[in-house]
Amino acid sequence: MTTSKASQPLSVGTKQPSSTSTPSNPNPNPNPYKEEKFVYEFGGPIGAFFTVLALPPLVLALTYFASIGRITLNISDIYANSFSHDWDTFYKCFWGLLGWFSYQVVLERFLPCELVQGAILLTTTHTITNTKDKKLTYRINGHLAFWVTMLTTFCCFPAYDEKLERWQLGMAPLHLLYKYYGDLALAAIAWCTILAVFLYIKSFSSKPDVILAAGGNSGKHIYDFYMGRELNPRPSSSSSSSSPSPSSLCSFFSNFDWKEFCELRPGLIGWVILNMSFVVTQQQNLGYVSGSMILINMFQGIYVWDALYQEKAILTTMDITTDGFGFMLVFGDMAWVPFTYSLQARYLVDHDPNLSVFALLAILFTNFVGYSIFRGANSQKDAFRRDPNGEGVKHLQYLQTKRGTRLLTSGYWGLARKINYTGDWIMGLSWCLVCGVGSIVPYFYAIYFCILLIHRSERDDHMCHVKYGDDWITYKKTVPYRFIPGVV
Repeated sequence: MTTSKASQPLSVGTKQPSSTSTPSNPNPNPNPYKEEKFVYEFGGPIGAFFTVLALPPLVLALTYFASIGRITLNISDIYANSFSHDWDTFYKCFWGLLGWFSYQVVLERFLPCELVQGAILLTTTHTITNTKDKKLTYRINGHLAFWVTMLTTFCCFPAYDEKLERWQLGMAPLHLLYKYYGDLALAAIAWCTILAVFLYIKSFSSKPDVILAAGGNSGKHIYDFYMGRELNPRPSSSSSSSSPSPSSLCSFFSNFDWKEFCELRPGLIGWVILNMSFVVTQQQNLGYVSGSMILINMFQGIYVWDALYQEKAILTTMDITTDGFGFMLVFGDMAWVPFTYSLQARYLVDHDPNLSVFALLAILFTNFVGYSIFRGANSQKDAFRRDPNGEGVKHLQYLQTKRGTRLLTSGYWGLARKINYTGDWIMGLSWCLVCGVGSIVPYFYAIYFCILLIHRSERDDHMCHVKYGDDWITYKKTVPYRFIPGVV
């Protein structure tokens, strides 16, 4: 969210701002992350290589596990049953997926939008570092695109009626998404790989103003491919602050931001559509929709809606300001998120636990607690960033840093440095609980997300220590707990 969702397999799912600070200096140190020695993450080039190899089969295996309701280590069984092995089916799924992606691009380009400037970026090009501060301008209309997509899917999907021999508008054939779930996952993997290769090649463009990501410019090809070499790839990197002009096709798409678009549009909205296909299928199979299926769709639908409603908040996140747009984020946004975050709904189609009303209410309360912490913490931080003297946040205490920013030390952020992560994980746990305790498969998300948030918090801690120096040490003494007040 703001988070949702979503995005790299080892650093996706929560799109949170990378610190709890608010800028009071409009021109901070333009290179806060510069270090004397390049620091590798995720196991360096070797780790990146094996991660790129492992993630596609892992996604396919997880979709298969959700369908059978258990984990199997029979490799031949997983390979034989995780997708259809029919090239015609794959071909249709792949082009259908590209059609979905293109539709979301059209909505992003043509729907009314708010033009919003992002955070100041470190300007590192092929030949020059730190020449000037740079901000990019983004088209913010994800919330509207979400509702237009819902309207199209459930009311205005075009279909040809052979009996009447005419085109009609109605509900999309969502049951097909359930039927070809594994093939769609395979198509998404293929598309993500193609796009990641294209973006990596594009990062070597001769254009002098291509902004490179500090963490994806190691010189090791497989590592840079995984991390993302270019920070914010656009068809024309120089178009950073103006609305697209329809005078030509090229100029109209010149400021299309691949990363910001993919972070919230195709994968997150696709996740909701996949979930709804499982609702339709369960109703067809059982004659009703279970309480667990209703809750998982409500929980995750609100989660995605919240991310798109709060779209502007993503512009200050680590994913946008720091990480390059490579295989890690591309795969995370459009393969990992829709096809692993939807595991619970897929599992419930064939393995619903028929939970009692009391159990469902307890899970509903758990989700409410998590969402309240998550949204309350993020809203408080965002309000403080916009106006530290605002009525709702002027009472908050903070640490004034030497670089001119303020770190919150009271309110939600006085409880723990990553209190928003705690709320996010509690919400994720409630998603798993709706599936009962009959299988470990639906709990993959809670286990993975716990590891993700711990790793992400360590990345953020390192970057903030480089960024703030001794002030960060002082801040950690003032707010000693990372996730749970008084515990850890």
